[in-house]
Amino acid sequence: MVPERGVLHAVHRVGNITCLTKSTDAEGWLLSLCFLVQQPMCVATPRDFGMSEIHDKWRSGLRVLIVGGAFFLPRRRRKALERWLRGREEYRKLLLADWVLMSWGKSGRTWLRVMLSRFYQVKHGLSDSALIGYDNFKRINPAIPSVLFSHNNYLRDYTGNWRSKAHFSGKRIVLLVRDPRDVAVSQYFQWKHRMRPSKKLLNDYPPHGADISLYDFVMNPSCGVPKIVRYFNGWEEAIPELGEVLVVRYEDMRADPVQWLGKVLDFIGTPGTEQQVREAVEFAAYENMKKLEQKKTFKSSGARVVPGDRNNPDSYKVRRAKVGGYRDYFEDAQVAEIDRLVEEGLSPSFRYDGSAATGPDERKASSGAGVAASA
Repeated sequence: MVPERGVLHAVHRVGNITCLTKSTDAEGWLLSLCFLVQQPMCVATPRDFGMSEIHDKWRSGLRVLIVGGAFFLPRRRRKALERWLRGREEYRKLLLADWVLMSWGKSGRTWLRVMLSRFYQVKHGLSDSALIGYDNFKRINPAIPSVLFSHNNYLRDYTGNWRSKAHFSGKRIVLLVRDPRDVAVSQYFQWKHRMRPSKKLLNDYPPHGADISLYDFVMNPSCGVPKIVRYFNGWEEAIPELGEVLVVRYEDMRADPVQWLGKVLDFIGTPGTEQQVREAVEFAAYENMKKLEQKKTFKSSGARVVPGDRNNPDSYKVRRAKVGGYRDYFEDAQVAEIDRLVEEGLSPSFRYDGSAATGPDERKASSGAGVAASA
């Protein structure tokens, strides 16, 4: 890009790519400041893991200061700036992570995270009051891999890869999927009872306090089933170009959690005994998860596994965990319309077209680089 006369350009790097960002005079200095104060970011050393918690808090605090200092910018530019900064923070973690747990929100990630945490607690004698995060367990025991929990949301704003998943190349990826209809319903209650107003704005959800019905939310192309379908299809298209990808369906994990937790642990290179896996599964059972949330067991670990309102069951992080529960909220005609979006739009490889699939379908990725288990 050739700089235009009278316009400041902020230079930043994405991996080995130098990017030139056009901006107004008022924005240019701010973007340049973002670049300067967050350097260096792409050098991975053992010290990075030892200081990562302090480093993350420093970056997070700095982001708040930078975005707050950009009050003079139009709302659209402030939002773009914050998303870019969040993407930059996440990209640094991606470079250093041993594997990635990818999902759309409300797809059962917290459940899997609790099972993983309990497994490592049992296997390595760790405290049972913490959840595994990016590298908090690895800093205690290097045998436990670091993991990036991602929705591939802000990363795209930083890398510019809006369709490609190239920034994940070379990483082991567990792709956790769930029926888009159940996800959309659960996301509605997340939006209504748990999501902060600033996050609604940042991620293009209906504004805080909006009067929108559950059905309209689920059918909304910007936040409901259509968007989730596009997300899943995009990942299916990307699997052949990536390395190792294990696709895990929430519904299969509900049917046989011991088997699927074992598959995940084998895939990421930390297999355990059947007894260790079973203990992890039992600890993360639905009823116990509800009790843990009520007691705010994981609050000290920074995880938001706490109810928004103790008296409102729809405000809990662990809400129903029911497969196909979306049908309970709609009339028959509405269910038919919601089903049509999935049947006509979603790739059949995910098996959410109403067919009674009973087992995983494992296949080689076309690149031959790894295994994609379309569960």
